[in-house]
Amino acid sequence: MAAPWNDHLLTLEEYDELPYDNSRHYELHEGVLIVTPRAIPLHQKVAYHLEKALDAQLPYDWDVFNDVEIVLRSTFPSIVRAPDVVVVSAEAAEANPPRFTPDQVLLAVEIISPGSRNTDTITKPVEYAAAGIPHYWVIDLDPPLSLTAYHLAGDLGYQEAPAVTQSFSTSEPFPLDIDLTALPVLRAERRKKADQ
Repeated sequence: MAAPWNDHLLTLEEYDELPYDNSRHYELHEGVLIVTPRAIPLHQKVAYHLEKALDAQLPYDWDVFNDVEIVLRSTFPSIVRAPDVVVVSAEAAEANPPRFTPDQVLLAVEIISPGSRNTDTITKPVEYAAAGIPHYWVIDLDPPLSLTAYHLAGDLGYQEAPAVTQSFSTSEPFPLDIDLTALPVLRAERRKKADQ
């Protein structure tokens, strides 16, 4: 028998009152609680290395975090997303809020997991663009690992660039070079390369 659950759309306040549970990934989509399994190890490794690569290259007035929430819409029905990696202003980071707001976010990154492809490539680009987040990246773990970059293009929403593999270089919002082939490399493999 299924466990009893809410028979209505959740408000942001009700979402806040849910018991803490780090065994799953939670988001709120127009009042509907979205519950997904925690990310697989490869997903976590890629997010970790991307965060490190960004942290090494970001100007000091920006900071990078993983798996933090953004309130895309606070009014009912609310939308709360938790991108895999976000770049926010240093001022917002210093305030240490429980959640960020879209005006504090420069870049949101989602890594496609089993079951998230349509959400990450169709739903979230629309939501993030509507919220005014200037840049959005999607990383696809299917070999060869690829990155698709989106940027706001006025009333058109996001403009999508072709997916790239091997390496990603951009001058917007500032110069960044990401070695995509290094993102999924495990520590033992890195040690072997260092020993050679």
